[in-house]
Amino acid sequence: MVTGWSEKLRRNGFGWGLVLPALVFLCLFTYYPMLKSALLSLYEKNLATSEPVFVGLGNYANLLKDSVFIKVFSNNIWFAAGTVPTSLLLAFAMALFADKAIKGRGLARLAFFYPNMIPMIAVANIWLFLYTPHFGLFARLTAWISQQPVNLLGSPDTVMGALIVMMIWKEAGYFMIFYLAGMQQIPKDLYEAAAVNGIGALTVIRRITIPLTMPTTLFVAVVAITNAFKLVDHLWIMTKGGPNNASNLLLYYIYDTTFNFYDQGMAAAMTVVMIALLLIISSIQFFGWDRKIHYE
Repeated sequence: MVTGWSEKLRRNGFGWGLVLPALVFLCLFTYYPMLKSALLSLYEKNLATSEPVFVGLGNYANLLKDSVFIKVFSNNIWFAAGTVPTSLLLAFAMALFADKAIKGRGLARLAFFYPNMIPMIAVANIWLFLYTPHFGLFARLTAWISQQPVNLLGSPDTVMGALIVMMIWKEAGYFMIFYLAGMQQIPKDLYEAAAVNGIGALTVIRRITIPLTMPTTLFVAVVAITNAFKLVDHLWIMTKGGPNNASNLLLYYIYDTTFNFYDQGMAAAMTVVMIALLLIISSIQFFGWDRKIHYE
């Protein structure tokens, strides 16, 4: 009995020893900042207060009265709704093509994944030029279709759509890699059996490929939604949240509140709201999709 416990303790100790470095970094750079933000959100801390003043849920109450925050929050919901489903569908389609293509398979995969290899600041500058009135490709194309000059990033009606298109182009190739890995894990016997029985390609995709890549879809969906609330670099280069906060998103507004308005209490409250929202969405995805997922 002693020997058994000693062996179990040795194995568990070795496992925890391997996990410990990552766990330390996770606590220092994830859990501690989250806890610190939650505590700071209960205080008024800005340029008007020399010392933080405890206000309880006052910052959260003020958020409900902040028309800019409500607009930014709504912008981010629409931004996620525009980018996540389209990115996933496009990534799935690209993975199907990259997996089935016989000639130029490596080139196709590289071409699809290449946008993700470009630094975010470079991507923002590339698309800023594409959207530049009178000179950019998309600006000229839009002007030709509408028969009048259009400022895609300068109009509240078009700026969000322009950012959504850029984000889809940037992320679809990244998600394709996960789908491609998931498709390559599907047993080839299933496809061979379907071919022998004369089942069409669309039925094979609907009955085999989609159900067996659902774990990948769940993972990619969580990552895509998280990324939709993390956009800062592109906004700083392209719009700075304008015009009239039409393109302002939650994380950029938190950054602006912290470093431009120096209101750390309100910024911390917005951070807690964003984290809570992402946790709720992720929980709904995990518990809602779990019964529909085939893990084997």
